[in-house]
Amino acid sequence: MERVVVLHGYMASPSSHWFEWLRGELAPVGIEVEIPALPDSADPEPGAWVSAAAEAIGAPDDRTAVIGHSLGCVTALHALDRIDGPWKLGALVTVAGFVSPAPALPELDHFTSDILRVARLAGHIRRRAVVRSDNDTFVTPSLTTELGRLLHAEEVVVPGAGHFRAAEGITSLPEVAALALTDPPAGRQLARRSTG
Repeated sequence: MERVVVLHGYMASPSSHWFEWLRGELAPVGIEVEIPALPDSADPEPGAWVSAAAEAIGAPDDRTAVIGHSLGCVTALHALDRIDGPWKLGALVTVAGFVSPAPALPELDHFTSDILRVARLAGHIRRRAVVRSDNDTFVTPSLTTELGRLLHAEEVVVPGAGHFRAAEGITSLPEVAALALTDPPAGRQLARRSTG
């Protein structure tokens, strides 16, 4: 990868959680990391978020990765779903992602009301991975697993990481850095592994 776009989630900003840490991990190996501020994260509106994400992603290519956290994941998928014609993205990594309503976050249901062509998107993305914990109280882990199935993605489980927020002690995320730095396993689209 040469470029990574990180899309933050609800009530977050570019300096939240593990985002700046990830920039610090990837920059020394020549990967440019962009973390755009999505508008009004305390009261997000799908149209504004998807437009801002689409602008940040630009024209996808196989040297670019998109990494989303929580609401940033479904936002990234909507932005990519707007692109017509042939395109390729090097990687999509979703952390605590969802495309179905999250019962703990009903105020975000309007992000999941439009149907996404997830299977079509998967065909455009070389590496697909979902990262979840086993104790997320905001996005039920089964919702992230469901997204992984739809994307035919590798699934990485980080035990005890909650919703991957700084408030839960998650200010670094080596599993995501590793996914951005390595090629997908040959011949495997869906794998489950636990990391500590």
